[in-house]
Amino acid sequence: MAALQFQLQTTDKASKARTGLITTDHGTIPTPIFMPVGTVGSVKAVSQQQLEQEVKARIILGNTYHLYLRPGLEVLEKAGGLHAFNGWKRPILTDSGGYQVFSLAGTRKIKEEGVTFQSHIDGSKHLFSPEKVMDIQRSIGADIIMAFDECPPGGSDFTYAKKSMELTHRWLDRCVSQFEATSPKYGYTQNLFPIVQGGVFKDLRKQSCEYIASKGATGNAIGGLSVGEPEPVMYEICDWCCDHLPMDKPRYLMGVGTPWNILECIGMGIDMFDCVMPTRNGRNAMLFTSNGVINIDNKKWEFDFSPIDETIGCEISAFYSKSYLRHLLKTKEILGLTIASVHNLAFYLWLVGEARKHIEAGDFLSWKEEQVVRMKQRL
Repeated sequence: MAALQFQLQTTDKASKARTGLITTDHGTIPTPIFMPVGTVGSVKAVSQQQLEQEVKARIILGNTYHLYLRPGLEVLEKAGGLHAFNGWKRPILTDSGGYQVFSLAGTRKIKEEGVTFQSHIDGSKHLFSPEKVMDIQRSIGADIIMAFDECPPGGSDFTYAKKSMELTHRWLDRCVSQFEATSPKYGYTQNLFPIVQGGVFKDLRKQSCEYIASKGATGNAIGGLSVGEPEPVMYEICDWCCDHLPMDKPRYLMGVGTPWNILECIGMGIDMFDCVMPTRNGRNAMLFTSNGVINIDNKKWEFDFSPIDETIGCEISAFYSKSYLRHLLKTKEILGLTIASVHNLAFYLWLVGEARKHIEAGDFLSWKEEQVVRMKQRL
């Protein structure tokens, strides 16, 4: 068992974009990377085989809150952890449940001890403390586990953002203590990533970056963005955080975002991304392609028998036509959800792979600016 290693490989001269290699006990991850979200141990409508072969995913996410409620820790422990349970052999990251608790605003209470909340399934009451969240994530068995944080809403004022950040820091100390006092359950290393908070306030974000960096973790995350603040503000805070986080550790921007968001944030020095957008939007007929955004519901695609996208190296995207996918989604055929989800995920993985190539080639900035315009086009 070895702790996560990060090897910085290339740094772009015209931007802060970089390439690297993350090594875990379940394999290596080239960065920048996009991580498909598998909330309950499954990326919606996509099989593990498709994730590996078509999407070419290198790491996926699980969600602590959802996996704790269902299937529950007893099932996961008896299975031998999430890897053994769902058959995914590559790295897994679990978030701490902090964001889900944030989104349950009507049924949760935040205290120093932790957060009490009601299950969205049966209304039962539960407490998530920093210690309990570490124990739950030990039982789930992800390679990268996240510290328990409070994620303040996008419009939070300075006073709330400061109070929330300070609570997140106190919780982090407790997460670190519990993490260090416990051991992995399944014979491979787990790695704890702290989360930067501080709302849209630069002085708070700087303070949080410095506090998080002082923990010497194997990687660091930026949370509390893409929660309702304007896009330019998100970019400004992300850029600022990258300037104040260690260069030699991977930086993970949580829950972001559109293809153009990802390209812009790669240019600021972000290494890892996750978002439900490719699968959620795919299920709702929005396709991201190498030429722009398609609403496959539109009548203009009814007689378009050309492939969805031949550029991105995904057999599914090259095999099925736009007309056929439109027909499947219109008739609510389950296959349509799978094709749209696999395509969008494959596109995201293709995009970060292309970004990596252009950082290595030294022309990332000009390529990125051209791509951002193209990706935003509505076809």
